[in-house]
Amino acid sequence: MRTALVLGIDPHTVPGMDGDALRAVLDGELGRFAAHGIDASMTLIEPDERAEPTVVAALAERAWDVVVIGGGIRKPVPLLTFFELIVNLVRRHAPGAAIAFNTSGGDSVEAALRHL
Repeated sequence: MRTALVLGIDPHTVPGMDGDALRAVLDGELGRFAAHGIDASMTLIEPDERAEPTVVAALAERAWDVVVIGGGIRKPVPLLTFFELIVNLVRRHAPGAAIAFNTSGGDSVEAALRHL
């Protein structure tokens, strides 16, 4: 079975965002992965000192076919150095995985499928 890891910002930590609503979208996305025959896992992080060990642990869980990095990590300009950290962690700790980028919490499957 193909495998995918989705890395994203925990929506409950973003000021002004309805964390419960976005989390429901993200959980629905995991169901869509299963419908495509992809064994997927999601790791939600905050851009702080706990992110690196959390991401490394998630990457070490298994050999991933693709790692999808969410827009919440990639898009905000103030998080550029955090985005670079995450990309380089994936490159070092999951060197066999393709790296994909979604545009929202609702298109992670499509991002992964581009590389599977």
